[in-house]
Amino acid sequence: MAEGLGSVAQSRKIPAGAKRRIAARRDWPLVAILLCATLAALAAVATLRNLSVQLPSAFWFDAAFMPDIGDMRQVLVHYAFLPRLVVSLLCGAALGLAGTVLQQVLRNPLASPDTVGISAGAYLALALATLVAPSLLAFGREWVALAGAFAALAAVLALSWHKGLSPLSVVLAGLVVGLYAGAIGAALVVLNHEWLAGLFIWGAGSLGQQDWVTTLWLLPRLSAAMLAIGLMTRPLTLLGLEDDGARNLGVPLGIYRFAGLGMAVALIAFVVAAVGVIGFVGLAAPALARIGGARRLGQRLVVAPLLGAALLWAADQAMQLATGPQGDLLPTGAITALLGAPLLLWLLPRLSLGAELPVLAAEHLPRIRRPGILLGAIGLALLVVLVLAVFCGPGPDGWSFAFGDQMRPLLSWRWPRVLAALSAGAMLALAGLMMQRLTGNPMASPEVLGISAGAALGMVVAMFSVSDPGRPVQTAAAAIGAFATLLAVLAIGRRAAYAPERLLLAGVALTALFDALILVLTATGDPRAMLLINWLTGSTYGVDQGSAVMTASVALCLLPTAPLFVRWLDMLPLGTPALRALGVDVAGTRLLVLLTVAVLTAAATLIVGPLTFIGLMAPHLARRLGLARALPQAVGAVLAGALIMVLADWIGRIAIFPRQIPAGLVATLIGGPVLMWLLRRR
Repeated sequence: MAEGLGSVAQSRKIPAGAKRRIAARRDWPLVAILLCATLAALAAVATLRNLSVQLPSAFWFDAAFMPDIGDMRQVLVHYAFLPRLVVSLLCGAALGLAGTVLQQVLRNPLASPDTVGISAGAYLALALATLVAPSLLAFGREWVALAGAFAALAAVLALSWHKGLSPLSVVLAGLVVGLYAGAIGAALVVLNHEWLAGLFIWGAGSLGQQDWVTTLWLLPRLSAAMLAIGLMTRPLTLLGLEDDGARNLGVPLGIYRFAGLGMAVALIAFVVAAVGVIGFVGLAAPALARIGGARRLGQRLVVAPLLGAALLWAADQAMQLATGPQGDLLPTGAITALLGAPLLLWLLPRLSLGAELPVLAAEHLPRIRRPGILLGAIGLALLVVLVLAVFCGPGPDGWSFAFGDQMRPLLSWRWPRVLAALSAGAMLALAGLMMQRLTGNPMASPEVLGISAGAALGMVVAMFSVSDPGRPVQTAAAAIGAFATLLAVLAIGRRAAYAPERLLLAGVALTALFDALILVLTATGDPRAMLLINWLTGSTYGVDQGSAVMTASVALCLLPTAPLFVRWLDMLPLGTPALRALGVDVAGTRLLVLLTVAVLTAAATLIVGPLTFIGLMAPHLARRLGLARALPQAVGAVLAGALIMVLADWIGRIAIFPRQIPAGLVATLIGGPVLMWLLRRR
């Protein structure tokens, strides 16, 4: 009896908070902690190795705290090596925390610094300041980058404010703003490459330091933003609920979403202002934390920054170990993606995504009863643009319509470009529509599967490994890269029955990996890099008659198959449980749709580069114009994609004649404002 009373009294002495802490210890994210410890151990070994190469161990303490100014080795360690190490830890932790907050606020595991357009905004601001107002750089490059970052955020908020900053609207607006700012920045680089070539390294992130100024600049700003996020842990946790449930608890969704986004963007902007664009850490660290067992937001807010710091630290030290003194010439952000992307792909099968991605049904968009009139209008506009692109253009005597004998010498180089642009735009639009219907995710596009990036990587390998690669060699290399990427994505998704969320995340990781390799090659300053940039931005300069006919043949073979997928495309947004209840073979259906998407994207990318914005924009334009069912939306998207690409190719050819602008950039510059207007209108 006494023994029982003693046990009861003893249990009463244990506070409720202590009981919660004891229960929490049983749910530690052990895999994430082990992964973080492993990365930190590898980074520490590489750090000691790099430090021993620069300075004997007997002088390490003096170099860290009391450097001998007469010993250049100690000076370099104190003012270059150590600040770089600290900056890598600070930036990695900030990006990991920012990515976690973005994914929580937007309820989307694909949210990252690039999704909200911050990186592209900062890059564009720096490029514009360099060209138009270089005196602004005298006040500090960081302020210019910060202004661009917050301008991009303001545009995102303006486009999504009318929907109460809902996760879906913010993600869509962020993608559009980011792609639009990135297109303008790429156009500036293409047209002014002699002035902006140095932005390649900065654009991919450079951690090189010459003193402790950047560290001291970052430390108080990052600390303040991190403290603010820590104080918002409970409201941020409630934001992970459905909107109706959060409102029933009395949570002001708009205010907390705005505050959470503001703090995350501040972290990203500070990092971009200090060291450039290192975006992949903001996606990889939260995903690795979730994979490693950090299910609760409080755990992820601690584990993700630690993983981000360890990942960036390990990547930077590994790069220095591999390259030696030339390491400062390579972009650290790209090297981080080279390390983080394979790690994320390896651990992806264990990922528990929790909340589903926002679905297309989440928006109440207009629906027209007679789509034939709208489709006819789009088709008529396409016909008019085709006539202008083939027959109208500037010449030695000014603008003119070429007919008869005047047209014969022009037709041989005009019609291949027009036909290639028409076919590529149509195929990318259909590929984007099928991906969005497959995943139920409006921000899906061919780029997300990594197919375009794989084709680009194949082109890179051909250009840098073969002395004079002809069109057949380039085509074969791009095809191999595209289909190798497809096989990798399908192999990753097979274990999860081709679940859309896992395929999207795998595609993002592969795209980051390939883009990192491309950035490393372009940062070397090789003259072939500018030819590569023209192709990557969607240039139709080199399209010949054979390539145009081949692309059109593929389009004629694949586009008529769209009606065969109508029933599936109408049902796919309903979700896996509903499809299984209707007797649909979900895995087989997804595999067939993915194969079609891969062929469509690869065929278009081989000719005009990775014009992925068409795949995102054309289906949205068709849907927001009232084409709700799969078949009318598919026809409308194909016509809109072809119209935008042909118009973009024609404008790029005549806008700054005799110079030309890549059609892919023009397509983004034309279609971006239209899509922004439609997003704001609805």
